Amino acid sequence: MVRYVSYGDREPDRQYRNLIQKIIESGKFVTETQMGEGALRIIGNEMRFDFSNGFPVITERDLLDPGKIGKSQFEMAIAELCAFLNGARTLDEMKNFGCGWWAPWVTEEKCKKRGLETGDLGPGSYGAAWRAFPTMYGAPFDQWKHVLEQMAELPHLRTHIVTPFIPQYIGRGKGKEQKVVVVPCHGLVHIFVDAKDGELSLLHWQRSADAPVGLVFNLIQYAALTMMLAQVFGYRATELVFQTSDTHIYAGGPNDQRADVRDMLETEPQRLPTVTLDPDVKDLFAFRPHHFHVEDYHAQLGRRRIKTPV
Repeated sequence: MVRYVSYGDREPDRQYRNLIQKIIESGKFVTETQMGEGALRIIGNEMRFDFSNGFPVITERDLLDPGKIGKSQFEMAIAELCAFLNGARTLDEMKNFGCGWWAPWVTEEKCKKRGLETGDLGPGSYGAAWRAFPTMYGAPFDQWKHVLEQMAELPHLRTHIVTPFIPQYIGRGKGKEQKVVVVPCHGLVHIFVDAKDGELSLLHWQRSADAPVGLVFNLIQYAALTMMLAQVFGYRATELVFQTSDTHIYAGGPNDQRADVRDMLETEPQRLPTVTLDPDVKDLFAFRPHHFHVEDYHAQLGRRRIKTPV
């Protein structure tokens, strides 16, 4: 549950706009990136979203237009989150949740490079890490099952933490073999519960953020996750604290994003929209995109696919 103030009383949100402007104006140009293209980069950023002021769907471009594929980028972001929450690891499993955009990353060539079967994101990918983290005891550890049980029994604890990072699967270099097609960029969450006041907040940390593309999806995903958790436990979702480490805009290559970013910066700041959930869903793993309803969304630019390296 969220207690939104009326739409007209919300403050236009400038945090995302301020971030991309900062990168454009003062980001350091780096030539060596994992995607093989140059980028403007800043290290370390934090945005704080009070849910009463709206749900963080950026308004600098339209994320709700269904476009040619019949699904909005908002829906696809939720679909990916739901897939990972349910432990999806292969492209076919992702598609079952309505998320097929991993296809370019799980080709035969890219999977073979990591010693994986075609279509396999790998044991170090989000769904596998969240629901089947390797342990010294042999049996995998289900992080989300554990955290949900812990939140129910001991809500006051400061250890409601889930991570997608499995060190032995993401290392590279001499004698090391990366066991994931793309090292997780996001997904480390720390959940805070105030059972006395009936409130729940979430802090999310992201190691790498493609600011014009990936970041806007991730904001949707972890705001949605905060609301989902709050509904499951009967709390009020109060705040999303969103931290990014390597935060960048690709520049100087075939996927140069700077022109698109400058277009977004020419738009007027808008109030954030209202997002509500189907109140009948009480199981975290049962949520799907159609359980989310968006109102009061006023995007400033039409749907556009900003390029990102693959």
